[in-house]
Amino acid sequence: MLHSINRKKVVILKDCIFCKIVRGEIPSYTVYEDDVVKAFLDISQGTPGHTLLIPKKHISNIFEYDEELASEVFARIPKVARAIKASNPDIKGMNIVNNNGQIAYQSVFHSHFHLVPRYTTHDDFAMIFKDNSNKYTADDLKKVQQSIVDHMGD
Repeated sequence: MLHSINRKKVVILKDCIFCKIVRGEIPSYTVYEDDVVKAFLDISQGTPGHTLLIPKKHISNIFEYDEELASEVFARIPKVARAIKASNPDIKGMNIVNNNGQIAYQSVFHSHFHLVPRYTTHDDFAMIFKDNSNKYTADDLKKVQQSIVDHMGD
C-alpha cells in the first residue's frame, strides 16, 4: 500500500502496528508529527514520558535507511528530546535507543527510536555494557577495524 505525503511516496504496510498508528487506525498519544515522522508515547512507559519516534515510511530497521531518510528522521530526534526534557523538571537525562533485529530486542519491525527520560538511577530502566577489553589484543581490534573499513563502501 502506498500513501503520498508531500509528493513523496511513503510505503505503509497494511498489517504493521506502527503503520496502523500512522494511518490513525490505532489511537496513539502523539507528541509530534510532520510529513516524515510521528512521535508518540510508548504504551509501556518504561519511565514517564517514554516516547517512540518513527519514520512514517515503513522501514524495518537501520540497515534499510538511505542517507536522505536518515538525515530527515535523525534531525527530528533532538527537537522531540528537548520537548520531553522540558516537560518535567525531574528529568535528569535521557537514553535514546534503537534496536535492530530480534537478537537486539527489536519487537516491532518498523524502525523506531525510544526516547526514555531518566529521573534517577533507580527508575526501572537499565542498560549494561560489559567490559570485554581483556578479551581483545591490539591485533584483534585491528582485524575488526579493518573488516568494518573494508565494508564501508561509498
